[in-house]
Amino acid sequence: MCPTSKEKAQNGTAKRLEGRTSSLEAEDADLLRMMNRPRPVNIERNRSFDERSFSELSTTLSPPRISHIFDFLDTTYSPGRWTGTPRSTSCYDTHPMVGEAWEALRRSLVYFRGNAVGTIAALDHSSEELNYDQVFLRDFIPSALAFLMNGEPEVVKNFLLKTLRLQSWEKKVDRFKLGEGVMPASFKVLHDPVRNSETIAADFGESAIGRVAPVDSGFWWIILLRAYTKSTGDNSLAELPECQKGMRLILDLCLSEGFDTFPTLLCADGCSMIDRRMGVYGYPIEIQALFFMALRCALLLLKNDDEGKDCADRVRKRLNALSYHMRNYFWLDLKQLNDIYRYRTEEYSHTAVNKFNVMPDSLPEWVFDFMPCRGGYFIGNVSPARMDFRWFCLGNCVAILSSMATPEQASAIMDLIEARWGDLVGEMPLKICYPAMESHEWRIVTGCDTKNTSWSYHNGGSWPVLLWLLTAACIKTGRPQMARRAIELAESRLMKDHWPEYYDGKHGRYVGKQARKYQTWSIAGYLVAKMMLEDPSHLGMISIEEDKQMQTGMRRSASWV
Repeated sequence: MCPTSKEKAQNGTAKRLEGRTSSLEAEDADLLRMMNRPRPVNIERNRSFDERSFSELSTTLSPPRISHIFDFLDTTYSPGRWTGTPRSTSCYDTHPMVGEAWEALRRSLVYFRGNAVGTIAALDHSSEELNYDQVFLRDFIPSALAFLMNGEPEVVKNFLLKTLRLQSWEKKVDRFKLGEGVMPASFKVLHDPVRNSETIAADFGESAIGRVAPVDSGFWWIILLRAYTKSTGDNSLAELPECQKGMRLILDLCLSEGFDTFPTLLCADGCSMIDRRMGVYGYPIEIQALFFMALRCALLLLKNDDEGKDCADRVRKRLNALSYHMRNYFWLDLKQLNDIYRYRTEEYSHTAVNKFNVMPDSLPEWVFDFMPCRGGYFIGNVSPARMDFRWFCLGNCVAILSSMATPEQASAIMDLIEARWGDLVGEMPLKICYPAMESHEWRIVTGCDTKNTSWSYHNGGSWPVLLWLLTAACIKTGRPQMARRAIELAESRLMKDHWPEYYDGKHGRYVGKQARKYQTWSIAGYLVAKMMLEDPSHLGMISIEEDKQMQTGMRRSASWV
């Protein structure tokens, strides 16, 4: 990338990084050697899509589509065999949005010393850049999946290795040192035209709004490493000592013992995609679902040596406890809602039904109308005397993909989305959470945040990037027609509106008041959704089958009964 005037103005930042530069250059020499070292490729020829979902697809797809899907069953899936163009010769690659999307995605690529290492958050030159000209770890996930699905894994490999190097940096906020395993929220390539050199500046939360470390970054890194391995069939990257150590450091942060009485992770507000004050402190569903997914991916990636075995044993124990806790205490359906409505309080003993001493009067009025007769979802948060009944898209979709949700719960989540389509999808997929906080509640919970006003941004805004997660969940549960309907809605607006970051309004009718245009993950999310729908075998990159050993007896109500 050519240096811009703004990048030249950042030389002061580059000079402050001089202390790191020499060690970074040595690290990058090692990085390049790792990237260029020839490695034996171990190709797994297992289909990356579960047979159960194929059988369900056969009953839901229209006849012309059935023959297309089952073409994939007649050939052995060989990951990583593409040469840079989409496999499908159907309407996917002839839709005018697809070419435009790929051009925009490639324009967003960031290069460090000649190698593509990620994509910037947005290419909107009409607005102040702030940190939208950085490579965000969470934002790069849909871009990475798009490149993997299109047979271009090199940029993903570079990104994984570069962020792994950044993990080893000393991380401080003021005088406090962060844990060794913390992954950056973002990084930026700085160009020094005087010295003709490039350096990297990483943000571990010290520059973020609210100064909160990104809890989700490490989880997404593990999930992406597994997706890369599954897509390419190349285990050698994950088996590098550096990658194994990086995984263990992330897991050590999460599995350390403390005062916790729950297997869930205690988090501050603003530590994930919802990176502003939104009342998600405590045990937010997004973090718990990503935590579960990362643990399951780690089990598949950890080597069978002494360190790997010890870490894997700790992971299994936590997974068993976490799956039980989430499936029992975070799950809400019509009968469970009625049970909470009738809860007694101040129960004291291990036989208590109302284990968290939740006050029935704290139930919001909207939830009684929102809950359909068939359907259910994982609520936003559960902690002592508090339940956040809001519906969060990312947490519920990842719960399906990771199999944190049982197959019956996964179907119930999709039933709810279908029953409340107008509320959750509306005119532009997809609500990040529902409903929005308004009036006094908005003032108290957000601190009068003018960006998170009602039905805007994180407070009930509609985010096109979530389309890929919805599509993946639809395919896994055998409901591709729901994904197709959502994609058609997005196609009617996204390109004409210049790929905005989010939409505002109860039904997502208006481009967000502060939304950046040409938001990279809006572009990549559409491409990933489109490619998955055309070739459902891609689902195997980001979906994991249910572990029968983790099946826990459901003591609470179930919407499918």
